[in-house]
Amino acid sequence: MNILGISAFYHDSAACLVRDGEIVAAVQEERFSRKKHDFSFPKHAIDFCLKKGGIKTSGLDYVAFYDKPFLKFERILETYLAYAPHGIASFLQAMPLWIKQKLWMKDYIQTELKFNGKIIFPEHHESHAASAFFPSPFQEAAFLTMDGVGEWTTTSYGVGKGNKIDILAEIKFPHSLGLLYSAFTYYTGFKVNSGEYKVMGLAPYGKPVYKDLILKELIDLKDDGSFKLNMRYFDYCAGLRMTNNRFHKLFGAPPRKPESRITQREMDLARSIQEVTEEVMLRITRHVHKVTEQKNLCLAGGVVLNCVGNGRILREGPFENIWIQPASGDAGGALGAAYFAWHQYLEKPRSADGKTDRMRGSYLGPEFSDVEIRAFLLEHEIPFDRLDDKELPGKIADLIAREKVIGWFQGAMEFGPRALGGRSILGDPRSPKMQEQMNLKIKFRESFRPFAPSITAEKVSNYFEITTESPYMLFVAPVQKKWRREMTEDEKKLEGIERLNVKRSEIPAVTHVDYSARVQTITETQNMRFYRLLKKFDERHGCPVMINTSFNVRGEPIVCTPEDAFRCFMRTHMDYLVLGNYLLDKSGQKPLEKDCEWMKEFKLD
Repeated sequence: MNILGISAFYHDSAACLVRDGEIVAAVQEERFSRKKHDFSFPKHAIDFCLKKGGIKTSGLDYVAFYDKPFLKFERILETYLAYAPHGIASFLQAMPLWIKQKLWMKDYIQTELKFNGKIIFPEHHESHAASAFFPSPFQEAAFLTMDGVGEWTTTSYGVGKGNKIDILAEIKFPHSLGLLYSAFTYYTGFKVNSGEYKVMGLAPYGKPVYKDLILKELIDLKDDGSFKLNMRYFDYCAGLRMTNNRFHKLFGAPPRKPESRITQREMDLARSIQEVTEEVMLRITRHVHKVTEQKNLCLAGGVVLNCVGNGRILREGPFENIWIQPASGDAGGALGAAYFAWHQYLEKPRSADGKTDRMRGSYLGPEFSDVEIRAFLLEHEIPFDRLDDKELPGKIADLIAREKVIGWFQGAMEFGPRALGGRSILGDPRSPKMQEQMNLKIKFRESFRPFAPSITAEKVSNYFEITTESPYMLFVAPVQKKWRREMTEDEKKLEGIERLNVKRSEIPAVTHVDYSARVQTITETQNMRFYRLLKKFDERHGCPVMINTSFNVRGEPIVCTPEDAFRCFMRTHMDYLVLGNYLLDKSGQKPLEKDCEWMKEFKLD
């Protein structure tokens, strides 16, 4: 039985094909359209999933859409009526698309897919909960979902057992931890729904000087983690902004203009909202544990991409085991909707062994054969060397040890926002200059943003204060003290961004200013080629850790095809590109020609 899951029309549209309870394929539309966070109907993603499954639309038994459009429209309409006439501009802006398209989702899907079968519509947080529990390794677990907003729900928890999920309690719009965090994303001058990572990365440079003010004025937080926001300070219910003039007066200034200089004030704001968010996450998880009496916890929703908060739940929370959906945002809703249809709607049985999840490392997107890669290189007369499987790890390990930056394109593309060794840029974590160099010359992004380390799973506890595997890069953990470097008295006095260039450990390029790192563990069964590269780097150069950042530049989605990878490689200061077994040396490439049409498609934001 084939079930197609779809998420669309808000942000990060995606599609997923589940066959007899197993994921065949899952991918975001942005990877094909090359529009970051593309929210349009995921036509290309659907086409890929069907092609991967070897079927046409006629081969589908069910289609599942990740939320209920009528309930969402009800929330928008009731919210407008509550605030009218304030917000008329945003209301009029939203209505045409609703009246023309979103309200008639069933007809729209039937027309687009030429599909006459059954279409089901789980609620948004049911899709999140399904994406958290059903692919997890647990036969029984508590689940917690947190995001901006679905239809009405912004936070929910419950219990999953076997093939059923049961939501026990919810927090409703406009009270939302995700929207509170996004309000500070907007206020500190970053883009909502994409700049939240930047706020999290900026937080360690600041001090929590506004934390008490946030807890006093903006959020009424209870001991059990439930909360209400003081809506006098927010404009997202009816306006086109996240915050209003009362908010700006409370914090003493208007929002930072995007791309303007980041000051200590923004760093302090980021630290303050990050600490509040972590406190909410910890209180809720303790309450969920108390109510459900479960030992396992599954997480999904955009808020749980806050891997700093996840790390604290792992270290300080009461649950024995935690599993997080790697595509926790709206993209993962497509996967959740498909699984909801299979297990909850159709009541198909489910078994889990307590160890292995169903995500296959999240390598669920397009992959390209040796023949396809070679044909691309020959067609465009691109110089290359071919390395066999035995040569490849040693050659690349030695290049990385020489502080060369490597584009790494291998196997199937990852589903979700993280590069996990399929579409990655790799570097030497021991190099003090590598963080700034890769940020400014490769990624074209803010120099303060940290890079993640990938490490062989068996060595993770030797380098980081974490005892569990972290295959999806969703936990932040401290660097072990034995690798840290003691700072001088003068270095301890540095403030804000000045702290960036202080060498803090033996792996400085992946050690944030608070000695933390967003860790990814790699096993041979999960990703054989990446694992063997890490092993070879350890054998030859005494370090099982590498910088692993996503293969893209600022404003661009992660690369999908060999063409995407080559464009990105040529437009940045990467030194080498590895496409499967093929090694491309930047110094051996021809200069880009102005009339090279296929290269013109690459754009920088």
